[in-house]
Amino acid sequence: DTCRNFHCKRGKVCHADKQGKPHCICQDPAACPPTKGYEHVCGTDNKTYDGTCQLFGTKCQLEGTKMGRQLHLDYMGSCKYIPPCTDYEVDQFPLRMRDWLKNILIQYYERDLNTSGILTEKQRNKAKKIYQNDKRLVAGDHPVELLLHDFEKNYHTYVYPVHWQFHQLDQHPVDRLLTHSELAPLRASLVPMEHCITRFFQECDGDQDKLVALKEWCHCFGIKE
Repeated sequence: DTCRNFHCKRGKVCHADKQGKPHCICQDPAACPPTKGYEHVCGTDNKTYDGTCQLFGTKCQLEGTKMGRQLHLDYMGSCKYIPPCTDYEVDQFPLRMRDWLKNILIQYYERDLNTSGILTEKQRNKAKKIYQNDKRLVAGDHPVELLLHDFEKNYHTYVYPVHWQFHQLDQHPVDRLLTHSELAPLRASLVPMEHCITRFFQECDGDQDKLVALKEWCHCFGIKE
Protein backbone atom coordinates (compact mmCIF):
# COMPACT_ATOMS: atom_id res chain seq x y z
CA ASP A 1 0.00 0.00 0.00
CA THR A 2 1.84 3.10 -1.26
CA CYS A 3 -0.44 5.35 0.80
CA ARG A 4 0.45 3.72 4.12
CA ASN A 5 3.25 6.13 5.08
CA PHE A 6 2.26 8.98 2.75
CA HIS A 7 1.21 12.07 4.71
CA CYS A 8 -1.46 14.51 3.54
CA LYS A 9 -2.43 17.75 5.28
CA ARG A 10 -5.82 18.14 6.96
CA GLY A 11 -8.71 18.01 4.53
CA LYS A 12 -6.87 15.75 2.10
CA VAL A 13 -6.52 11.98 1.78
CA CYS A 14 -4.03 9.83 -0.08
CA HIS A 15 -5.05 8.28 -3.40
CA ALA A 16 -2.87 6.02 -5.57
CA ASP A 17 -3.02 6.65 -9.33
CA LYS A 18 -3.01 3.96 -12.05
CA GLN A 19 0.76 3.62 -11.72
CA GLY A 20 0.42 3.16 -7.97
CA LYS A 21 1.96 6.56 -7.22
CA PRO A 22 0.43 8.27 -4.14
CA HIS A 23 -1.18 11.72 -4.40
CA CYS A 24 -3.15 13.90 -2.01
CA ILE A 25 -6.71 14.68 -3.06
CA CYS A 26 -9.50 16.53 -1.25
CA GLN A 27 -11.45 14.54 1.29
CA ASP A 28 -15.07 14.08 0.17
CA PRO A 29 -17.05 15.61 3.09
CA ALA A 30 -19.89 13.16 2.43
CA ALA A 31 -17.48 10.22 2.90
CA CYS A 32 -16.32 11.29 6.38
CA PRO A 33 -17.00 8.73 9.12
CA PRO A 34 -20.13 9.34 11.23
CA THR A 35 -19.66 11.43 14.37
CA LYS A 36 -21.40 12.00 17.69
CA GLY A 37 -23.08 15.30 18.57
CA TYR A 38 -20.25 16.32 20.90
CA GLU A 39 -17.80 16.07 17.96
CA HIS A 40 -19.58 18.80 15.99
CA VAL A 41 -17.55 21.93 15.24
CA CYS A 42 -18.40 25.47 14.19
CA GLY A 43 -16.67 27.00 11.16
CA THR A 44 -15.84 30.67 10.69
CA ASP A 45 -18.73 30.71 8.19
CA ASN A 46 -21.02 30.21 11.23
CA LYS A 47 -22.03 26.80 9.94
CA THR A 48 -22.06 23.64 12.07
CA TYR A 49 -20.07 20.72 10.63
CA ASP A 50 -20.41 17.11 11.79
CA GLY A 51 -16.69 17.06 12.61
CA THR A 52 -13.27 18.36 11.62
CA CYS A 53 -13.10 15.85 8.73
CA GLN A 54 -16.16 17.44 7.11
CA LEU A 55 -14.96 21.00 7.83
CA PHE A 56 -11.45 20.57 6.40
CA GLY A 57 -12.73 18.48 3.49
CA THR A 58 -15.07 21.34 2.60
CA LYS A 59 -12.24 23.86 2.95
CA CYS A 60 -10.05 21.77 0.62
CA GLN A 61 -12.76 21.66 -2.05
CA LEU A 62 -12.96 25.46 -1.88
CA GLU A 63 -9.15 25.81 -2.28
CA GLY A 64 -8.17 28.81 -4.38
CA THR A 65 -11.39 30.70 -3.63
CA LYS A 66 -11.97 33.58 -1.21
CA MET A 67 -14.43 31.42 0.71
CA GLY A 68 -11.83 28.69 1.05
CA ARG A 69 -9.19 31.10 2.38
CA GLN A 70 -11.63 32.48 4.95
CA LEU A 71 -12.96 29.14 6.19
CA HIS A 72 -11.30 27.92 9.39
CA LEU A 73 -12.25 26.04 12.53
CA ASP A 74 -13.85 28.64 14.79
CA TYR A 75 -14.61 26.59 17.89
CA MET A 76 -15.52 23.13 19.18
CA GLY A 77 -19.23 22.33 19.39
CA SER A 78 -22.26 23.34 17.36
CA CYS A 79 -22.54 27.00 16.33
CA LYS A 80 -24.29 29.22 18.85
CA TYR A 81 -24.55 32.88 19.75
CA ILE A 82 -21.21 34.15 21.09
CA PRO A 83 -21.70 37.54 22.79
CA PRO A 84 -19.31 40.34 21.79
CA CYS A 85 -16.37 40.97 24.09
CA THR A 86 -16.47 44.38 25.81
CA ASP A 87 -13.39 46.54 26.45
CA TYR A 88 -13.72 45.87 30.18
CA GLU A 89 -13.89 42.09 29.65
CA VAL A 90 -10.86 41.96 27.35
CA ASP A 91 -8.87 43.97 29.92
CA GLN A 92 -9.75 41.41 32.63
CA PHE A 93 -9.20 38.38 30.40
CA PRO A 94 -5.39 38.00 30.97
CA LEU A 95 -6.01 37.70 34.73
CA ARG A 96 -8.22 34.63 34.31
CA MET A 97 -6.11 33.17 31.52
CA ARG A 98 -2.86 33.45 33.51
CA ASP A 99 -4.48 31.75 36.49
CA TRP A 100 -5.90 29.01 34.24
CA LEU A 101 -2.53 28.32 32.55
CA LYS A 102 -0.80 28.08 35.91
CA ASN A 103 -3.33 25.57 37.22
CA ILE A 104 -3.28 23.50 34.01
CA LEU A 105 0.50 23.17 34.42
CA ILE A 106 0.03 22.16 38.08
CA GLN A 107 -2.54 19.51 37.07
CA TYR A 108 -0.09 18.06 34.54
CA TYR A 109 2.61 18.01 37.22
CA GLU A 110 0.31 16.18 39.67
CA ARG A 111 -0.54 13.56 37.02
CA ASP A 112 3.17 13.11 36.27
CA LEU A 113 3.85 12.27 39.94
CA ASN A 114 2.23 8.88 39.30
CA THR A 115 2.88 8.28 35.60
CA SER A 116 5.45 10.49 33.90
CA GLY A 117 5.10 11.37 30.25
CA ILE A 118 3.11 14.59 29.94
CA LEU A 119 5.90 16.98 30.94
CA THR A 120 9.61 16.83 30.19
CA GLU A 121 12.07 16.67 33.09
CA LYS A 122 12.85 20.39 32.70
CA GLN A 123 9.13 21.26 32.66
CA ARG A 124 8.51 19.12 35.76
CA ASN A 125 11.30 20.91 37.64
CA LYS A 126 9.83 24.30 36.74
CA ALA A 127 6.30 23.21 37.66
CA LYS A 128 7.50 21.70 40.94
CA LYS A 129 8.62 25.14 42.21
CA ILE A 130 5.17 26.55 41.52
CA TYR A 131 3.48 23.48 43.02
CA GLN A 132 5.47 23.79 46.24
CA ASN A 133 4.72 27.49 46.63
CA ASP A 134 2.36 27.57 49.64
CA LYS A 135 1.13 31.04 48.71
CA ARG A 136 -0.25 30.08 45.29
CA LEU A 137 -3.96 30.35 44.56
CA VAL A 138 -5.60 26.95 44.16
CA ALA A 139 -7.80 26.35 41.12
CA GLY A 140 -11.18 28.03 41.37
CA ASP A 141 -13.34 30.96 40.34
CA HIS A 142 -11.62 33.93 41.97
CA PRO A 143 -12.70 37.60 41.92
CA VAL A 144 -10.72 39.92 39.64
CA GLU A 145 -9.30 41.84 42.61
CA LEU A 146 -7.81 38.68 44.12
CA LEU A 147 -6.30 37.57 40.80
CA LEU A 148 -4.70 40.98 40.30
CA HIS A 149 -3.36 41.04 43.87
CA ASP A 150 -1.92 37.53 43.54
CA PHE A 151 -0.25 38.37 40.22
CA GLU A 152 1.45 41.42 41.75
CA LYS A 153 2.46 39.55 44.91
CA ASN A 154 3.52 36.22 43.33
CA TYR A 155 4.53 37.41 39.86
CA HIS A 156 7.29 34.79 39.48
CA THR A 157 4.80 31.89 39.67
CA TYR A 158 3.03 33.14 36.52
CA VAL A 159 6.05 33.68 34.26
CA TYR A 160 6.83 30.07 33.36
CA PRO A 161 3.22 28.91 32.69
CA VAL A 162 2.84 31.71 30.10
CA HIS A 163 6.14 30.75 28.42
CA TRP A 164 5.24 27.06 28.64
CA GLN A 165 1.91 27.49 26.84
CA PHE A 166 3.55 29.48 24.02
CA HIS A 167 6.07 26.71 23.37
CA GLN A 168 3.34 24.06 23.57
CA LEU A 169 1.57 25.82 20.69
CA ASP A 170 4.69 26.70 18.68
CA GLN A 171 5.04 23.40 16.80
CA HIS A 172 4.73 23.72 12.99
CA PRO A 173 7.35 25.08 12.56
CA VAL A 174 9.11 25.85 15.85
CA ASP A 175 10.05 29.47 15.08
CA ARG A 176 8.96 31.52 18.14
CA LEU A 177 5.95 32.74 16.15
CA LEU A 178 2.35 31.54 16.48
CA THR A 179 0.24 31.30 13.32
CA HIS A 180 -3.55 31.16 13.16
CA SER A 181 -3.31 27.36 12.79
CA GLU A 182 -1.03 26.99 15.82
CA LEU A 183 -3.35 29.11 17.99
CA ALA A 184 -6.43 27.21 16.80
CA PRO A 185 -6.23 24.19 19.18
CA LEU A 186 -6.26 26.44 22.26
CA ARG A 187 -8.66 29.07 20.91
CA ALA A 188 -11.19 26.64 19.42
CA SER A 189 -11.59 24.70 22.68
CA LEU A 190 -12.03 27.85 24.81
CA VAL A 191 -14.34 30.07 22.69
CA PRO A 192 -17.61 28.58 24.06
CA MET A 193 -16.43 29.30 27.66
CA GLU A 194 -14.24 32.39 27.12
CA HIS A 195 -15.83 34.54 24.44
CA CYS A 196 -13.04 37.14 24.67
CA ILE A 197 -10.25 34.81 23.56
CA THR A 198 -10.61 35.62 19.84
CA ARG A 199 -10.35 39.37 20.40
CA PHE A 200 -7.56 38.83 22.92
CA PHE A 201 -5.41 36.97 20.38
CA GLN A 202 -6.19 39.55 17.68
CA GLU A 203 -5.01 42.36 19.94
CA CYS A 204 -1.91 40.37 20.97
CA ASP A 205 -0.75 40.69 17.37
CA GLY A 206 0.53 44.23 17.92
CA ASP A 207 2.09 44.72 14.47
CA GLN A 208 -0.89 43.05 12.71
CA ASP A 209 1.31 40.67 10.70
CA LYS A 210 -1.02 37.70 11.47
CA LEU A 211 1.71 36.19 13.68
CA VAL A 212 2.00 36.37 17.48
CA ALA A 213 5.66 36.58 18.50
CA LEU A 214 6.86 35.44 21.93
CA LYS A 215 7.43 39.07 22.95
CA GLU A 216 3.86 40.02 21.89
CA TRP A 217 2.45 36.97 23.72
CA CYS A 218 4.25 37.84 26.96
CA HIS A 219 3.24 41.51 26.69
CA CYS A 220 -0.42 40.45 26.41
CA PHE A 221 -0.14 38.51 29.67
CA GLY A 222 1.75 41.27 31.49
CA ILE A 223 5.02 39.29 31.61
CA LYS A 224 8.03 41.61 31.43
CA GLU A 225 10.85 39.11 30.72
